[in-house]
Amino acid sequence: MSGWQGAQAASADEYSTESAKASQRLLIDAAHAGTRVVVVGDRGHILFSDDQGSTWTQARVPTRQLLTAVFFLDDKRGWAVGHDAQILATGDGGATWSKQFEDLSREAPLLDIVFLDAQHGLAVGAYGALLETTDGGQHWQDVAERLDNPDQLHLNAIAKVRDAGLFIVGEQGGMFRSEDNGQHWQKVEGPYQGSLFGVIGTAQPRTLLAFGLRGNLLRSTDFGDTWQSIPLQAARGELEFGLAGATLLDDGTVVVVGNGGSVLRSTDAGQTFSVHNRPDRIALSGVSALPNGELLLVGQGGAHIANAKGLDAADSEAQP
Repeated sequence: MSGWQGAQAASADEYSTESAKASQRLLIDAAHAGTRVVVVGDRGHILFSDDQGSTWTQARVPTRQLLTAVFFLDDKRGWAVGHDAQILATGDGGATWSKQFEDLSREAPLLDIVFLDAQHGLAVGAYGALLETTDGGQHWQDVAERLDNPDQLHLNAIAKVRDAGLFIVGEQGGMFRSEDNGQHWQKVEGPYQGSLFGVIGTAQPRTLLAFGLRGNLLRSTDFGDTWQSIPLQAARGELEFGLAGATLLDDGTVVVVGNGGSVLRSTDAGQTFSVHNRPDRIALSGVSALPNGELLLVGQGGAHIANAKGLDAADSEAQP
């Protein structure tokens, strides 16, 4: 597929609908733009907060499609992806957005995006989608042929791994890695054949975590050559909820979230995790740290401000 250039002007009815309750509706992902936090989700909603999630401002966004992921390179430049294979961009910390790319013919969403610098970015999605830009998003090219993925399995997440390269996970335990910034990819044989929904690099070199269905969480310290399955013990037994999103805190702590209100926390680069489940059991899809040490959780019911265990203030006070 050829590249798609520029952002077409959108008519008024193509913009996301303004809603006073947007922060309480389905949100999928969260990211930091400096000290600002930005969230994306249903109906093209993008919101930002400059007061640690106490209040939210809705951005003007030229789509009403579900947005699935957001990534910021710094406090100004960011990108979001979603259904209709859309890619949106911002240059002002998430206050306003323009459309860089869409492909209605795909009839499938993009699911994650990462930028290596201001010019070079990659996006992944359903049916094996892999798009690349080398000019900051002015043009996006389909480079799916670089992957050994003949069945066009869904690619659910992409992440940078410290001192190693890029790593992709997806459907049927699919794993791919690149040591040259995405120019060449190697298929990785993992130990799990179910869907993997997320991947994150830890603070340690060449170390990453991949996670997905039924509480499966895998750890590698050699960029995917070998894997260890990490046991996750919840209050009532082994965790079996699907895991969907993760973040790396400044101190090296890893937080993973998922269905059933699951919030997992590791202070040893993913070797072990403490497991907590929120009393409301809401499905969580994304997590980000707040400057005051609290967590911003997103998922069902929108944005939730929680303590380090993922509990709201009222729930935390009720616990012994």
